[in-house]
Amino acid sequence: MYPLHPDQGAFGGLPEQEIPAKARFAVLPVPFDGTSTWLKGADRGPEALLDASANLELYDIETGLEPYQAGIHTFAPMVCESVEEMVAATREACADLLARGYTVAGLGGEHSVSIGLIQAHADRFPGMGVLQVDAHGDTREEYEGTPFNHACVMARARELCPIVQVGIRSLAEEEVAGLDPARVFFAHQIHDRQDWIAAAVELLPEQVYLTIDLDGLDPSIMPSTGTPEPGGLGWYQLQALIRELCRRRRLVGFDVVELLPNPGNPAPDFLAAKLVYRIMAEMLAAETSRF
Repeated sequence: MYPLHPDQGAFGGLPEQEIPAKARFAVLPVPFDGTSTWLKGADRGPEALLDASANLELYDIETGLEPYQAGIHTFAPMVCESVEEMVAATREACADLLARGYTVAGLGGEHSVSIGLIQAHADRFPGMGVLQVDAHGDTREEYEGTPFNHACVMARARELCPIVQVGIRSLAEEEVAGLDPARVFFAHQIHDRQDWIAAAVELLPEQVYLTIDLDGLDPSIMPSTGTPEPGGLGWYQLQALIRELCRRRRLVGFDVVELLPNPGNPAPDFLAAKLVYRIMAEMLAAETSRF
């Protein structure tokens, strides 16, 4: 594993000499799209996100911070042939980065890339929980011959730790019986409210991993996904959730997945890049306020 050279797409377009040697964040791209079942192209998501990130203003208005000053190292993409190989390799790479003291930001790729990331974090942070933002439940035990399909991510997560699901608006009938309705915040129930945010965070343990499937957002602002579902979260609704999570819990790692870039519309690529940076900013702001 090694930091990418800036001309290969380091996050923020930052020259290596401007990044502290002891960086806080590790950006780990996982350009895998082997099990998606409708639109293909999520394997191009990490590169598009990184390219867009070079156009970010590095000052974050809402926190008054410049997260890049904490250090953001961008690592080489994880290139794998099979989903089983990808899950194992991602888990190993993430575990290595965590052992080296990084906070890991995973970039997908389809949602199956989160499995190895969640496994590595659960090993490192026993007792943690997972907060999922998504249009889909992703709780099938197996799909299309593998338990590591993108439709099985949260089934694998709940084997390890408690989960909370936000923005859900698409399920298979087989998933319904296994859901805990007290821990699922369906999109149609929360779309015009904010009071659910504190309740969702309250259900989580002290340490939390956050996985964001971009189709959790409404396709009016995030059309570039493999399965765009109407009725998703808005930008500021998601920001309020992230802020509350960081202030009331310890966010130990996160991923942003399922960006399927459209060359004719780069705005969603930029949204995804800004989302990654905003999560970093809220993490740092919350830590500063605690001390």
